[in-house]
Amino acid sequence: MIDKINKEGGTDAVNSKISVMVSIVLAMLVASMDTTIMNTTMPIIAKELGGFSLYAWSFASYMITTTVLSPIAGRLSDIFGRKKVFSFGIILFLIGSLLCGMSQNMVQLVVFRALQGIGAGFMMPFPAIIAGDLFPIEKRGKIQAFFTAMWGISAVLAPLLGTLFVEYASWRWIFYVNIPLCLLSLLTLLPYKEVYEPKRAAIDYIGAALFATAISLFLLTTVVESSHWMYGVTGAALLTIFYLYEKKQTSPLVPLALVQHKTLKWVNMNGFVSCVALFGTSSYIPLFLQNIAHQSVFVSGVALLGMSIGWMIAAVPAGKWILRYGYRVLLIIGNILLVLSGLLLALLNESHGFLYVFCTMFIQGLSFGLTSTVGIIGSQQLADAHEKGIATSFFMFCRNIGTAIGVTIMGAFLTKAADFMTGIHHLFLFGFIGSIVALVTSLFIRDESEQEKNNLLRSGEML
Repeated sequence: MIDKINKEGGTDAVNSKISVMVSIVLAMLVASMDTTIMNTTMPIIAKELGGFSLYAWSFASYMITTTVLSPIAGRLSDIFGRKKVFSFGIILFLIGSLLCGMSQNMVQLVVFRALQGIGAGFMMPFPAIIAGDLFPIEKRGKIQAFFTAMWGISAVLAPLLGTLFVEYASWRWIFYVNIPLCLLSLLTLLPYKEVYEPKRAAIDYIGAALFATAISLFLLTTVVESSHWMYGVTGAALLTIFYLYEKKQTSPLVPLALVQHKTLKWVNMNGFVSCVALFGTSSYIPLFLQNIAHQSVFVSGVALLGMSIGWMIAAVPAGKWILRYGYRVLLIIGNILLVLSGLLLALLNESHGFLYVFCTMFIQGLSFGLTSTVGIIGSQQLADAHEKGIATSFFMFCRNIGTAIGVTIMGAFLTKAADFMTGIHHLFLFGFIGSIVALVTSLFIRDESEQEKNNLLRSGEML
């Protein structure tokens, strides 16, 4: 990897690229580990802090704030530069991690997880954004695949570390371990000399506030126990106001061209629906293995490694495959794999154990490793240079909001069911149906080059 970088420029440029890549890897490790590390440890945390009623909120508060802030962070990076916004996110995440580790009850944990989520929202888009700045298109696929694989590695480490902390120390260390990693990420970011020239523009504070409030209200409808319609209607009204307001802005928070783009709109839609369907699976699989299959915390964590391994296997070569096969074929294949994993989860019953779950999660990992990498690279290539940040973060926003909605809907199925296995069947049936819808949306995606070729052929026939 370093040899490839060395060919790109002089010593200073090389050192700058290496330092920012190290910083990115560390930031990805802490942000992704803090999502997956709680999948195996959350049952224990909730038991100690006395609040199973807030179980879903411990995930939802993190995901809501991350989801809301990701596109805003991408837009701010287009205006102020990547380094400043990225650094701000790391600092917020560090503070949130410290406070989470000090939580004395579930209410505090939920609030501090939200603060963590704000930091993560400012961090998560930047691996893809900065990679898009530093490397040309022909090399971007490999680099993005590398960063995606690092996400998978962190997911491998998380269940194991979580188990070790719970068994030999305290669950609080799943948060405290983030502190030195965040500090190291900040230090390695300092030598980075930014190559992107920020496009100065007015900050759309009103648009950002409208957007954040509207999306938060929508997500809250999946968590609150009453007045769901009030949150939904208010969120819809604010989102409509946001759309009308943005149409009049010279520097909108979310350029409407991204929403209306003939290819990007379906890529974003597919990312959203696929994550609603099944990305939240990893939050509830440990509960099944621990409560029904009577497996240990460690074994339930190892079962999730299947998803991580599959993710890495698919993500690493995805960049090369894009150049050979285009976006459409790869996204359809990824969604077919998603449907297969959804079917296996829908068939899950009391007789199934570790091996069945591991293989199912492996297939799901192949799916998400392929679709996430292809989607990110596609978003960057199809957007203008000064909109690369918002295009990348908007795709991730669609995936994040899908995950947040999926996790909380699944949580509602589980908590409102007559018994645990009934809830498990209902939430995985929901995921299977959602995966079919995701597959349908992938069929509407067209490769730009293919579309342009067809247009030229039609023009020739008309002449």
